[in-house]
Amino acid sequence: MSRKKYIVDLSDEERIELEEFVTKGTHRAEAINRARILLKADDGLTDEAICEHVGCSVGTPHRTRKAYSERGIAAIHRRKPDRDYTPKLDGRAEAHLVALACSDPPEGRTRWTYALLADRLVTLEEIEFDSISEETVRQRLKKRPEATPL
Repeated sequence: MSRKKYIVDLSDEERIELEEFVTKGTHRAEAINRARILLKADDGLTDEAICEHVGCSVGTPHRTRKAYSERGIAAIHRRKPDRDYTPKLDGRAEAHLVALACSDPPEGRTRWTYALLADRLVTLEEIEFDSISEETVRQRLKKRPEATPL
């Protein structure tokens, strides 16, 4: 039998946090299963025994232990903090976008399109960025149905 490459050694605080996480029942089932896997792995159970107790596939305990060794207790959540995302439109720029969408369309047009709004928003002198996608415009206006151009 080979040795486990990723060992789970929970501190008392982590164990308490995981036990509370499992018993609350307000979290996603995947996250609860991962928390149970970490608790069972800390108890010293093999991957096969963990699979029987938790009801998961054979590779799941290994992947969960690996994620725990890399990210700690945050491994119970599926998403990795892969990047720092700063939205292109801040509140001021979004207000300009909404005001523009509610205004009269350009001459020769019957209505605003996302492409027209994106182009016009870039040309405004008060807002400084090189480009903005139509999808960004669509997503921001989706939050405000009264300003949707289409």
